[in-house]
Amino acid sequence: MIDLISRPWAKRAGRFLARNTRWAEVAAIFDPAPVNLAEEIRLVVASGWVEELVVRGNQPSDVMETVVAAGRASGRRVRWISDKPFELLPAAVGRERWVREDDMEASSWVLLPPQRSRAQLIAKRTADIVVSAVAIIVLSPFLLATALAVKVSSEGPILYRWRVLGENGRPFVGFKFRTMVRNADALKPDLLHLNERQGPVFKIAQDPRITPLGRWLRKYSIDELPQLWSVLIGDMSLVGPRPVFSSEYRDFEIWQMRKLSAKPGLTCLWQVDGRQTINDFSEWARLDLKYIDNWSLALDAAILWRSPGAVVKGTGH
Repeated sequence: MIDLISRPWAKRAGRFLARNTRWAEVAAIFDPAPVNLAEEIRLVVASGWVEELVVRGNQPSDVMETVVAAGRASGRRVRWISDKPFELLPAAVGRERWVREDDMEASSWVLLPPQRSRAQLIAKRTADIVVSAVAIIVLSPFLLATALAVKVSSEGPILYRWRVLGENGRPFVGFKFRTMVRNADALKPDLLHLNERQGPVFKIAQDPRITPLGRWLRKYSIDELPQLWSVLIGDMSLVGPRPVFSSEYRDFEIWQMRKLSAKPGLTCLWQVDGRQTINDFSEWARLDLKYIDNWSLALDAAILWRSPGAVVKGTGH
């Protein structure tokens, strides 16, 4: 069989999982490959922070094609530690490209997904810093008033520690104004049968855990405003696919994982084009991939321009 490991690695329930790491190694140290290799790779990508899949040594063409297909579907780099000539590499498609990397230990071929220019990324990050900093300063009286309202309206902390996954599955803690009762997470298993979304995400319109003030905060997305801090420090961007819970991510189809190949955002195409009208997670994911594939500063500006109108409509819950 082919064993899937990560470094640093942790073993749990007989499987090696990629946890809190930037890369996972697909170490073909046994033969033959399992018939479910594609699913094994999906589980590794789903299990933690993985930026690239690594294969060592000479491998059968079908194994390499499976690994490359998984990397392509999930938006991750593929590294082949091998001295194979370029002509024997699986073909790159579209704006992908193979590059050669040599170091003291080994030589590798790395398949890079389509990438944005450094200038574009710097411009996007600069916009994130400037806009989020200005917004925090301008909105600070309103943020303080909201915090006070949350504190006096119900028992519990002002902020909810939002433990989610960001770019390439990197875990981070964001913050929202608390909109639910104190033990909301503990009550969630009892409500799963009421889920109104198709797919791995959970959402119900009349969630009994939501406080009266929390329902109003959600209706106008005011609970999301503390995420401006996550934008300022670089965990999030103003525009991008929304972060996901690790419990949801584990059940993603591998093509849906590509939504985490970009830095998550405060707002996105789903917020302005779908929001509560889209109940199928696959449609939500397709909007995120549409954004990733067509990203530009102009598209970010257009989404930001439309977002206040979507918020004023009060379609959140």
